[in-house]
Amino acid sequence: MRKSPSFDSQYDAARDLAEAMADEADYCAACIAGFDGNEERSSDEIFLEQNARFQAFFDDSATLDVLLAELVFSLDRLTSKVSADLDSFRGLTRGEKITGWFSRQRMWRMHGARVREAPVVEQLLDLLAKSDLLATLLEGQRRLLIRRHKSAESSLVNIVEHRRRLVDEIDIARMRMKELNAKALITQGRIGVYGNKAHWEQMETERQALIAEAERISAEEHAMRDESQRRERFIGMFQAFVDRLNGRIAGCNVLIRKLSVDTEERLVIYQAQVDTDRPGMKARIKPELFPNIAAPIALFQKGMLVPQDLVQRKSRADQEFARRFPVYAEERSDAPLIDVMGKSPVFGLGFLRSLRS
Repeated sequence: MRKSPSFDSQYDAARDLAEAMADEADYCAACIAGFDGNEERSSDEIFLEQNARFQAFFDDSATLDVLLAELVFSLDRLTSKVSADLDSFRGLTRGEKITGWFSRQRMWRMHGARVREAPVVEQLLDLLAKSDLLATLLEGQRRLLIRRHKSAESSLVNIVEHRRRLVDEIDIARMRMKELNAKALITQGRIGVYGNKAHWEQMETERQALIAEAERISAEEHAMRDESQRRERFIGMFQAFVDRLNGRIAGCNVLIRKLSVDTEERLVIYQAQVDTDRPGMKARIKPELFPNIAAPIALFQKGMLVPQDLVQRKSRADQEFARRFPVYAEERSDAPLIDVMGKSPVFGLGFLRSLRS
């Protein structure tokens, strides 16, 4: 299993990139909103400049997604390690077993002291603090993405609708040109055949007027066609931006769901530890101390976190995570979860390997 960077350095990198990307996202959204503004530069020049900035945003988005997924996964991995350490407490060391030959009471005192000295509670509190920090970043990203997506999509719809109207107007102009040219041709065929010279001159004037009108409409059709092609070129870039925002919103939803379920797992493990080892430690978990993971903490305080239900939701969250970020599909650890089927002589609730698929 590859080694992950430290959480703090990874988090700082993700936060800094997210802050830098905010300006880039604003620039891209402004390009879409201001598309119909008067531009003094050529369309090609504008497109090349904007396309470079849009592509940079796309690249940074992919990098940020990797950083955020790695942060969520690293906390899951650390939780697995803590839970595995707790699982090891179910057994006795060789020294404890030897002591048990003479005094079982002393054997369990030694075992209890070993468990109490393990920094499990502190590790779990640290994981909860990191979960709260990461939840802040993810929720903030999600809110920004939703707001930008709504604005950019609305502007893009206007651009697309304008192009659709242009296409319809181009079709109408072409039909009108065909009609005018046909009338001019018919009029030309009549000159010199019917009527007198004065009549012929009148028909020639009408023919010239038909041709002039057809040429005028042709010039308008050409301008509309150029504008339609210009819009089509930019629409592809703008649509890619809107799609990327939408994809990132979906990615944030997956990460937030997994982080929430993983946080519940940490709380269940914490509950099992403090209930049997350090009475009164439950008070150290309060919504005001971890405001961004307040929902699972509220369930924790009410005793509503059910390990059986957690196993199933954990499996679903992990599957969604692996589908969204395939690189982690082969790295899903068999993290221990609370064993609700059996009782440990020390903990009241023991640990076993997860049933995650």
